[in-house]
Amino acid sequence: MFTRPLPAVMLLALGLLFQASVSPAFAKDPVYTGTFSSLAVSGYDPVAYFTQGKPVEGSGDHEYEWNGATWRFSSAENLDSFKSDPETFAPQYGGYCAWAVSQGYTASSDPQIWRVVDGKLYLNYSEDVGKTWVKDIPGFIAKADTNWPKVLDK
Repeated sequence: MFTRPLPAVMLLALGLLFQASVSPAFAKDPVYTGTFSSLAVSGYDPVAYFTQGKPVEGSGDHEYEWNGATWRFSSAENLDSFKSDPETFAPQYGGYCAWAVSQGYTASSDPQIWRVVDGKLYLNYSEDVGKTWVKDIPGFIAKADTNWPKVLDK
């Protein structure tokens, strides 16, 4: 008589399926979009920080999907600039709070609390956090660079 080890195989398969479905849930997305949105930088135009020196809201008329998020732009020109070199314009650490990443964790960011340093865009959580961050920008950047992207797995 032929017996099948079906229950053991099924249990193993279910266990592997469960592990595969649960493990990624703990990892954060590489680009911060908030809980109920897919918009990077809360819908602000990342190129405008460089070209206009201020946060400018993007438009649904100028959108681009990149790195798992929807990026909005205030003009077709800014959209084209981003498309040609997104790494140049995307905020560091996926748009998560730069100070939080320097401390070894992630936190949301406010597109109004920003700074361009050495040609790179950094966002922070709040005005208070931004005030702390500016006290040692090079030191916090060095720490955040060491922690990124490992903090996504925490």
